[in-house]
Amino acid sequence: MHRHVRDGMTPPGRAQTIAVIGAGLAGLACAQQLQAAGHAVTVFDQAKTPGGRMRHYGAKQWQCDHGAQYFTARGPAFAAVVDAWIDAGIAAPWQARIASWDGAQLRRSQSVLTRYVGVPGMAAPARALAVQLDVRLCAQVRALQRRRTGWRLSVLQDAAEHLFDTVVLAVPAPSAAALLGQVAPALATIAEQVRMQPAWAVMAHFDAPIDPGYDALFVNAGPLRWVARNASKPARVGAETWLLHATAEWSQVHCDAQPGQVIASLVPELAALGLPMPQSCDAFFWEVASSDPALQLGCVWDAPLGLGMCGDWLAGGKVEGAWQSAMALARRVCAGDVPHSVCD
Repeated sequence: MHRHVRDGMTPPGRAQTIAVIGAGLAGLACAQQLQAAGHAVTVFDQAKTPGGRMRHYGAKQWQCDHGAQYFTARGPAFAAVVDAWIDAGIAAPWQARIASWDGAQLRRSQSVLTRYVGVPGMAAPARALAVQLDVRLCAQVRALQRRRTGWRLSVLQDAAEHLFDTVVLAVPAPSAAALLGQVAPALATIAEQVRMQPAWAVMAHFDAPIDPGYDALFVNAGPLRWVARNASKPARVGAETWLLHATAEWSQVHCDAQPGQVIASLVPELAALGLPMPQSCDAFFWEVASSDPALQLGCVWDAPLGLGMCGDWLAGGKVEGAWQSAMALARRVCAGDVPHSVCD
């Protein structure tokens, strides 16, 4: 049990007990900063592994990044973090041949933007952060209850009483809105402004390497929006596997389809993209793959309640935005007495 009395206006510098809900990059980065500031932090996530949408899936003979495909570093602060990840061997530049397809013509990308990936999988940076933290996996937070002594978390299939001074929500907007509706309606209203979009991901397996003249393709016609060769990324091993992401519109229409139906509908699209029929496929449905629109608030912090939100959906929708949002919220929490505000 975690217990610490809270008076609503925590003096800066006093150690707090803090619950972070969500073990994606935003939650883990925020937790790391709060722990480094001397707070006692516990991270809860309903998934079996950390990483959120920076997800990597592997089977006996193959592996594939089936969530976020890469990230960029446009700002100097995040660029420094990425450099540190590279030095630690958990990230690397992805020197991919990128192209686009409009339904009639293939065009090579002229962009000089550097794209990065986690190594040996996209989840590597998140997993490295998680090692340093108290992370409770397979721990779905069902409800928050405000008490005089702080916040009580109800965790599925866990009868223990979890009490904290402060709660940070680093989960998709719909999950945040559901948890906050009864206890912090003003914050819930902010989360309700964001519409999260789904995506079907198909992992197509082949018995030999394939080179259609590109490593990744932005698809601007038909039901697919992205195709990528996983083996083109650094440190990938296993059988030849390609990742297909369907458009948000197609995925929404087919949200109730079975994986086999999705595979049967999407795999025939590969012929027009210069790819053969795969030997086998797996499919996964991302209920919250992207945000439309992503907000530009940075983060949200209510000091009197001891309650905040961070995540990519509050800061542009990208991996870098998730990290920036986490840093912004950690600064607000550590300040201790900042009134209800959004932060950038």
